[in-house]
Amino acid sequence: MLQAKNVSFGYHRRRKEVLSDFSLSLKTGKVYGLLGKNGVGKSTLLYLMSGLLTPKRGRVMYRGTDVRRRLPATLQDMFLVPEEFDLPSVSLVSYIELNSRFYPRFSKEDMVRYLHLFEMDMDAHLGALSMGQKKKVFMSFALATNTSLLLMDEPTNGLDIPGKSQFRKFLASGISEEKTIVISTHQIRDIDKVLDHVLIMDNSHVLLDESISGICNKLLFMESDDRELAKRALYALPSVQGNYLMLPNTEEAETEINLELLFGATLSVPEKIAEMFHPQMNEPR
Repeated sequence: MLQAKNVSFGYHRRRKEVLSDFSLSLKTGKVYGLLGKNGVGKSTLLYLMSGLLTPKRGRVMYRGTDVRRRLPATLQDMFLVPEEFDLPSVSLVSYIELNSRFYPRFSKEDMVRYLHLFEMDMDAHLGALSMGQKKKVFMSFALATNTSLLLMDEPTNGLDIPGKSQFRKFLASGISEEKTIVISTHQIRDIDKVLDHVLIMDNSHVLLDESISGICNKLLFMESDDRELAKRALYALPSVQGNYLMLPNTEEAETEINLELLFGATLSVPEKIAEMFHPQMNEPR
């Protein structure tokens, strides 16, 4: 669906490129979690995917078309929800009438449904909303456009605890086989139940590119105070009960993913993770 091929990009004030010879592929119908440390280029990558930034080298192709061309057929089929944005001081109805015409598959019925999940309605005036409320409205509009690609940068920032719970229900209600969603976030616990694929990037490389089911088939996540078990763990973090452990799932036991553990392990022992999921990366060239 989308391919970033050997992409390099840097901002004028920085000597070092944010992304250098970076490559990534997205498939249709997946909900991706894009994870990485601050400054590795997650937000930059989303802007490159949407065509709002142009790579210095390489290309980003969407359904066979270079996104830098900014063709109407491409733009009407993708939507970016940035971490920070502003909305005009107009009624929500006016905003929808003005902007929905750019998206042929926009559904007012879907918009109403998503707003209700956030306990909001169509009679809102954008100028009177808090930042968290504006985010709920904007995300509802984004999902209601029914674009094939939806990019979201830190979507749960600014939401209160009930809002984060509402977000998970909202996102789950909009998932379909025709829609690909990419969520870049540091708020791992806000999205772990809605993802079906994990991308972890660092230093212009994709360290992990794997489905949730594939990860849970090979890794076991648990909490235990067993010290011997902790010694055998691939990675561990302290917990109230002892330790959160990530171990090889040798007996194919059922397990729920712990993204915090997985993320820490991928950055701390990338060679072990690559050996388990991407053995070709460790092969001599």
